[in-house]
Amino acid sequence: MIKTSRLTALQHRDFRLFWAGQTVSVIGSQMQLVAVDWHVYQLLRGQDFTLVLGDWHINLGASALGLGGLGLARILPIIAFALLGGIMADLRDRRQLMMLAEVAAAVFALGLAVITFTGYDNILAIYLLTAAGAATTAFENPARQSLVPNLVPREDLSNAVSLNTLSWQLATIFGPMVAGVLLSRFNASTVYSLNAVSFLVIAGALLLMRYRGKAAAANTGLGWGALLEGFRFTYHNRIIWGTMLLDFLATFFSSARTMLPIVASDILGVGVQGYALLVTAQPLGAMLAGIVLSLRKEIVRQGQVLLACVALYGLATALFGLSIWFWLSYLLFAVTGAADTVSTVIRGTLRQVLTPDHLRGRMMGVNMMFFMGGPQLGELEAGLVASVGGVGLAIVSGGLATLLLTGWIAWKYPRLRRYTAT
Repeated sequence: MIKTSRLTALQHRDFRLFWAGQTVSVIGSQMQLVAVDWHVYQLLRGQDFTLVLGDWHINLGASALGLGGLGLARILPIIAFALLGGIMADLRDRRQLMMLAEVAAAVFALGLAVITFTGYDNILAIYLLTAAGAATTAFENPARQSLVPNLVPREDLSNAVSLNTLSWQLATIFGPMVAGVLLSRFNASTVYSLNAVSFLVIAGALLLMRYRGKAAAANTGLGWGALLEGFRFTYHNRIIWGTMLLDFLATFFSSARTMLPIVASDILGVGVQGYALLVTAQPLGAMLAGIVLSLRKEIVRQGQVLLACVALYGLATALFGLSIWFWLSYLLFAVTGAADTVSTVIRGTLRQVLTPDHLRGRMMGVNMMFFMGGPQLGELEAGLVASVGGVGLAIVSGGLATLLLTGWIAWKYPRLRRYTAT
């Protein structure tokens, strides 16, 4: 078993810069995520309509459909560009690729600020700029994930993955809290502007790093052969493929986050500030789990723990959909965050260890289609189910489906079930 010291990854200067810049950037992104969801909800609130199919009259909630549509706007660019982004992360300097992506993301966030401030904040414009920002993520994420093993030695990699997860969870606590305060006093343009600044912060951190890497697969051409090489590796490594499939299915069916404006307003009756507080529950649970993981030795029975955490995630989601009390909803949503963090750290470490450096970018590109495609398509699925049968049905059915599918993955991929750290 690899022994990992406490917070040892932060002893490396380049990783400290990377970690700090990423934390600021994710805070901005989480602020914008909350602001966009609430923005769309407010624009479409009360605009329900009836779909007529012969003798059938189906009442559809425009706000639920609009929030679900955001998931589609976010995932289509990922599907279109994730594999290309993975190839670029192997064929180009990952640090420079990240810098370019961050600057482009800042431009699109600023675009959202401008149309909101000037009153041109229609649904189509919000969707288009959201999609453009997601397209930059398709290039930034594989480069970022693949860069981490170049900033720390292998013995510190698990700790680096834990700290990155902790960074993300810290940001997803403070981001929604700040967004809630700003949205209660200003309009969404303020949040979008601050997010644009946050992208420039991480670009500056990357500029200050001493690491000057070269392309990991410099002799590989930019074409179908390179793409298929990465896909074949990912698919034929059954442990990696099993974790990706598990990730996709769980987040597709148990993605309740986008429905939170409706849960907070219509079910719990707590308004925008209660909504912003409820959003912090999942990352708070995740942060507590992340702290524990960052301060302890590596988990040994990783396969079993991974499957148990995903099952817990599904169960807590189903119970969250049944809750009508704010305190219970907050607690259950926090449990989903804690369970997801443990599984995320295990999945991330496992994939980095089992993938050679010259294929990491492409593996991450394939992985991004799964781990981002699941929740974003899940938002669309939840929006459709919620618009017909209500938010509670959408969330409860998704949690139960996750439980069943976790059992199927455990049976289908026995090597994943038996996987242990060595």
